[in-house]
Amino acid sequence: MSALLAPRPQIAWRVATVAEVVEETAGAVTLVFDVPGWPGHAAGQHVDVRLTAEDGYQAQRSYSIASGPEDGRLALTIERIDDGEVSPYLAGVVQQGDEIELRGPIGAHFSWRVEDGGPLLLVGGGSGLVPLMSMLRHRAARGSELDARLLVSARRIDDLLYRDELEALAAGPGLAVHRTLTRERPDGWDGWDRRVDREMLEAVGPAPAGRPRVFVCGPTGFVEQVADALVDLGHAPDAIHAERFGPTGG
Repeated sequence: MSALLAPRPQIAWRVATVAEVVEETAGAVTLVFDVPGWPGHAAGQHVDVRLTAEDGYQAQRSYSIASGPEDGRLALTIERIDDGEVSPYLAGVVQQGDEIELRGPIGAHFSWRVEDGGPLLLVGGGSGLVPLMSMLRHRAARGSELDARLLVSARRIDDLLYRDELEALAAGPGLAVHRTLTRERPDGWDGWDRRVDREMLEAVGPAPAGRPRVFVCGPTGFVEQVADALVDLGHAPDAIHAERFGPTGG
């Protein structure tokens, strides 16, 4: 007799209330939500956000979840795109107590659980760091010490998200955090100062022979360049999980 499968939670639109607005950088905020009936998520997944104007016009965008599955609230980090349709509102107008429609979680292909094991290689460009941060928060909440390497690229140091939290996480066992700046670097900068390339990825590791689980997130061009470099280094294509977003659409 075949076992009965438990029904999957319905991905329905829910009304979420903004519990907190956290200024991350000059151009990005984290919105922390209370979401009644939230079914839970895996680190790396995303949600759809829908805004409705007074005249009934609707705009919808997808945003990665920044919070770990163990957190009591759902957090989204939104980078403001000045000519965008949705992000200037979310990252400039929304205040504590406002209500937003969202649905999820979505994206099982780009998700990781501690039980999946490691080693782990995470590569993020700009706000592509957001779902990777969910994975690192999940790792920390579970007390995991598995080998994890993070490489994050940003234009300037002031654009780097979660700077203090990443430093605190890197002080624990098993996690190495690497940064590269592509536009400006401050005096005394000890990280890289160029776009992510093959040599950088080889230096960060881990070696392909260890079959690391690789997650790459960022703009389309960034993800394609990084994925090609990883394959060139010998990483198996089926071990590379990619999540990309376009240059606009915020």
